[in-house]
Amino acid sequence: MRPPDGTFFLPGPAGRIEAVLKRHPSARAAAVVCHPHPQSGGTFYNKVVSRATRALHAAGATVLRFHFRGVEASEGHFDDGVGEVDDTRAAIDFLAPEHPRLLVAGYSFGAWVGLRAGAADPRARALIGIGIPINVYDFSYLHETRKPLLLIQGDRDEWGDIEAVRTLARELPGPVTLEVIPGANHSLAEHLETMMERISELVARTSG
Repeated sequence: MRPPDGTFFLPGPAGRIEAVLKRHPSARAAAVVCHPHPQSGGTFYNKVVSRATRALHAAGATVLRFHFRGVEASEGHFDDGVGEVDDTRAAIDFLAPEHPRLLVAGYSFGAWVGLRAGAADPRARALIGIGIPINVYDFSYLHETRKPLLLIQGDRDEWGDIEAVRTLARELPGPVTLEVIPGANHSLAEHLETMMERISELVARTSG
């Protein structure tokens, strides 16, 4: 039995995972969205995550966002990005049957975790990284995928040096779209509408 739209629990490797499902009545795609660092207060209520979810749904996707282990009502304990990749795989396991066109998106720490899970999973057709914290985490695993990748980065992101992100985008073997938002820092405050537009464009290209 399919769970209704709204909050529910899905099975995960460390116990139950709290999730929110927003189905689209005529879905063109499905998307998993990962939230920022749990130890910095990151949850699926984060503004960037919420707006990304809204943009994906408006573009025609059924969207699942979830709490990593140990966050809010999800069971388990923080695992420094290792177990969180497994949590993302559990979310993909749940959502993949909904639609063959699956995207994985993440913001900040959620981008590091989500893109790693999505890059390695053949069910994920495209990837979205928002505010990737390249100053802190290693994104070299992206060299192993040729999936379409959208990177959305503020040119004043204090956790993701824009020149380092540009270098990464140039060196990756697959199709990469880098959208640099002038004046935006890591929070993308006052630039969320621009982010939403870029996400909608990617869904249209991927699901067309």
